[in-house]
Amino acid sequence: MADAPVVAMTAASELAVRLSHQFSRDFSLDVEFEAPAGFTMLLGPSGGGKTTILDCIAGLARPSSGRIALGSRVLFDSSARIDVSVAQRRLAYLFQDLALFPHLTVAENVQYGIVKLPVPERRERMMSLLDTFRIAHLLSSKPNEISGGERQRAALARSLVTDPAALLLDEPLTALDHATKATILDDLRAWNLSHRIPILYVTHSSEEAFALGEHVVVIEAGRVIANGLPQDVLRSPRHETIAQIVGFENVFDAVVIALHERQGTMLVHIGAISDGRELEVPLARAEVGSRIRIAIRAGDIILATERPHALSARNTFEGRVVDIKQEGVVVIVQVDAGALFEIHITPGAREELHLEPNNRLWLVIKTYSCNLVEPREI
Repeated sequence: MADAPVVAMTAASELAVRLSHQFSRDFSLDVEFEAPAGFTMLLGPSGGGKTTILDCIAGLARPSSGRIALGSRVLFDSSARIDVSVAQRRLAYLFQDLALFPHLTVAENVQYGIVKLPVPERRERMMSLLDTFRIAHLLSSKPNEISGGERQRAALARSLVTDPAALLLDEPLTALDHATKATILDDLRAWNLSHRIPILYVTHSSEEAFALGEHVVVIEAGRVIANGLPQDVLRSPRHETIAQIVGFENVFDAVVIALHERQGTMLVHIGAISDGRELEVPLARAEVGSRIRIAIRAGDIILATERPHALSARNTFEGRVVDIKQEGVVVIVQVDAGALFEIHITPGAREELHLEPNNRLWLVIKTYSCNLVEPREI
């Protein structure tokens, strides 16, 4: 596999990554992106290559070709035969299992990577980070004596005490509750305001990507399928994988049957030819007869027990309730309307509509609630 052109560097604190590696006949990694100072979220389905990318950056895995550079410092370049050792890359890597030493105290764990420094400098670095992550009172405690959130804080402090040039995080906060996770991430964000290093954060959560990410890279099947600001990549997804990650529960095949260019819309057919439905969707570059994919959020579909009239929404059609279940404060209704739709409503709406299986009702969908997406790679 030939090397791609070398990535041009633009900032001293930027991490530039270009990797190619053939792992098997079924999976290869071929990615290129830049991670500026701040949080870059690596988002995507399991098995897509996110952790492998971190391993290659850290030097734990060696790609067959490519280039990795941190500012002006090249960490790996297959064409120049450069492969800096793990110890010399000056990167911190925090895994899911944290790998704290159970027989050492918090203080001993945090200082483990800087034991060669003079004692006063070691203590100053350690105490600064323990204060940042609010665990200075746990100096003498061992990992099994503190909470899960406190162990996460200790692991972060141990990673950062070495003054790394970049931080790699592989879903280290997955097991924590939302409130604990949010507090830890707030502290990490505050720490990075004064250090401004690239932080690559692997996650499956679009909520984390929105809340934390200054940059998002979406990985699927070893490829970058989207790259940019969270609001650009995630709010109006252009790929089926991203649509499903951010909560578009309904994804359908459709056939274009008419173009209405003056109105900026087109008519498509979903479901079986004999009993499918026609939907008006935003105009796209498509020909009559071509196949496309449509994604619709379950919360963007309105239900009515009578045929609606005098609406601005252009899509109204009848269906039959197939199933109803409640998860927390959300009622999930499945409706057969030529295709199987999932709709989310409140418990109060269910009571008011008197919804039960086999009820006939009407679906209402706005034209611009229908997102056109590229199909997911199989």
